[in-house]
Amino acid sequence: MKILDKYIARNFIVGYFIVLVVLIGLCVVIDLFINLDEFAELSDLGARRVLSNMATYYGAQSALYFRYLSGFITVIAALFSLGRMIWTNELIAVMASGTSLKRIIAPVVLLSILFTGLLVVDQEIIIPRLANQLVRSHDALPGEETYDVWFMGDENGSLINTRNFDEKTGTMHKPTIIVREPVPDSVRWDVVGEIQADSAIYNREKKRWDLKNGIFLKIVKQDEELLMSRQPEPRAFYESDVTPEDIPVRRQEDYKSLLSSAQLARLAQKRTRVKDLAELYSQKHFRITDPIINLVMLMVALPLVVCRDPKALKSAILISFVVTVSCFVVTFGCRMVATEVIFNQVRPELWPWVPVFIFLPIAFIEFDSMKT
Repeated sequence: MKILDKYIARNFIVGYFIVLVVLIGLCVVIDLFINLDEFAELSDLGARRVLSNMATYYGAQSALYFRYLSGFITVIAALFSLGRMIWTNELIAVMASGTSLKRIIAPVVLLSILFTGLLVVDQEIIIPRLANQLVRSHDALPGEETYDVWFMGDENGSLINTRNFDEKTGTMHKPTIIVREPVPDSVRWDVVGEIQADSAIYNREKKRWDLKNGIFLKIVKQDEELLMSRQPEPRAFYESDVTPEDIPVRRQEDYKSLLSSAQLARLAQKRTRVKDLAELYSQKHFRITDPIINLVMLMVALPLVVCRDPKALKSAILISFVVTVSCFVVTFGCRMVATEVIFNQVRPELWPWVPVFIFLPIAFIEFDSMKT
């Protein structure tokens, strides 16, 4: 690597981590300012416990902030490093030596591709492992929440219900499990019975829920009516893919955005509602297009910023910022409509690629028209 490449790469890496800390720190400060009163509800536990709770909460949330801001972080870092070279007239001296502008921005593009890999790691590894922490409320201590669960589906097609799930002990109190079976050659499910118990504790070794005083009530058909059997069958356990760590995540409406691509693929293989399938497919395609869109945002912004005249730097940065924000807004809009019915059709596989189809040609046109 030449001295010039090392110089540009060093400026970009320093700028990247500065922007990373500033933007994520800004998100933390804004959220803390809005929700400080909720953290203060735990003040009776002592200042050290409250501060520890804040650090744990925002340590996990930082992974989510990075996913949303990774594209802007790359663009702003590139603008910062190259804009500094233009403002100090370093770029003019480099161009006077006969070096092409495309060759100058090559280290920035290559490093951006590497940093895009951080987004992939964040989405596929870090966020899924922190999913149960990402969904907790501000005023709750990690692993000590209690809440109700209603109609949570599992791999068997059954629906899990409980008025009180203790996250600390992993216990469901008075659970009711509606047992269903798929109707052949149909997307419908038939209810075949109901499991009731005093409590259900998850057995990690056998990967099942051990039931206390569990019984199974079978639904029987009598005189064209469906009736609950009066002869309950004892049940000692219930096997399910739902674990205590999954319950806090699956309670959230948009929990699929916290899953990895492998988890989404397994979930898509299960028979579920059309609306859920559309969301699954859109999430799978957005996992592919998100890194591409981040690179497209960079490729759209760079040719506008790299200019010969330092006096035109401010207007160039403004234009590149507007184009980048437009790409972000279009992507956000596509996320909103990806699962909606438009013209009597649902196209979850199409909408994630719309920003790429729109802005990738713009990026190639700008690169081709770059004055080098």
